[in-house]
Parts: sequence; structure tokens; C-alpha cells
Amino acid sequence: MENLLAEALSLTLFGMGFVFVFLTLMVFLTSTMSSLVQKIQPNLASTGASSIQSTNAIDEDTMSIIKKAIKMHTGA
Repeated sequence: MENLLAEALSLTLFGMGFVFVFLTLMVFLTSTMSSLVQKIQPNLASTGASSIQSTNAIDEDTMSIIKKAIKMHTGA
């Protein structure tokens, strides 16, 4: 019984350690790629957000359809 409990604890710690290392590596690589993209295309970060917001504006017809769908699914 003690051996089984020790193996379970060992496997748990190994799994948690693997996930921690993987997530740390992923955050580091994502940050590195982000800084690399900003160096290659510096004006993309400043103009990207405003152009996306203007092209994705929801018109009133779409908003009324969304409101009707919400009302239908909530039973109100």
C-alpha cells in the first residue's frame, strides 16, 4: 500500500512538473515571438486594433437578430 501511494505521489509530482515546464516554455516562446513580430512590423501594433474595431462594427440589424435569439433561448 505504501509503495502504491509513493508511486501515485511520484507520478503526480512528475505530471505537475511537466505541465509547469511546458507552460513556462510556452509563455517564454510566445513573448519572444511577439517581440520579434513587433520588431519586424512596428506599425502593425499601433494601427491594428483601431482598424479591426472599425471593420467589425455591429450594425443594428445584426444587433436586433442577436437580441431576438437571446430572448428566444432564455424564454423571456
